[in-house]
Amino acid sequence: MSEDAFHVHGPHDHQLEHAAEHGATDRFSGRIAVTTAILATVGALFSYQGGATQANAQLAKNDAAIKKTEAANQWNYYQAKSNKQNLSELASVLVAPDRQDAYRNELARYKGEKADIQKNAEKLEADSRVFDERSEALMHEHHRWAQATTFLQIAIALSAIALLTRRNWLQWGVYGVAGVGGLLGVLAILHV
Repeated sequence: MSEDAFHVHGPHDHQLEHAAEHGATDRFSGRIAVTTAILATVGALFSYQGGATQANAQLAKNDAAIKKTEAANQWNYYQAKSNKQNLSELASVLVAPDRQDAYRNELARYKGEKADIQKNAEKLEADSRVFDERSEALMHEHHRWAQATTFLQIAIALSAIALLTRRNWLQWGVYGVAGVGGLLGVLAILHV
């Protein structure tokens, strides 16, 4: 094409040239882009922590159920020993006097065995309660992580709107909502 030729720019070409010439000096877009990248990174970390605490809460709840089942088994065993103790007590009264000592010995043995079984069952129930409490605490922490992640996602959406509308007040809204998300993340870290 000769130097004397007439060249017409399309609207898209004009926008590209304008962006190339003035893009380096557009501090608003740069701030929003960096803020969005930081929010996305922190949000990913919060989301990971939220998933990890939820998984740990489920594991603790599972352990609580296992301990509760073991305790129920021990109480069933205790009941079986009680039945045998009752039969031995009845037999010690009904049998001839020369055989009563054997049943009284069984009666004493069952009482001792029941005491050990009862202690074990009560310990398993206490363990179950500890796992349940741990699960509840972890679920609370998970909810904090989820809340923090949600606020960061809202801040990212606001940053896109701020970039499109070029409104400074929306940029401050991004920082405010992100600050709430960060505060919730700190509360999750502190287990509050």
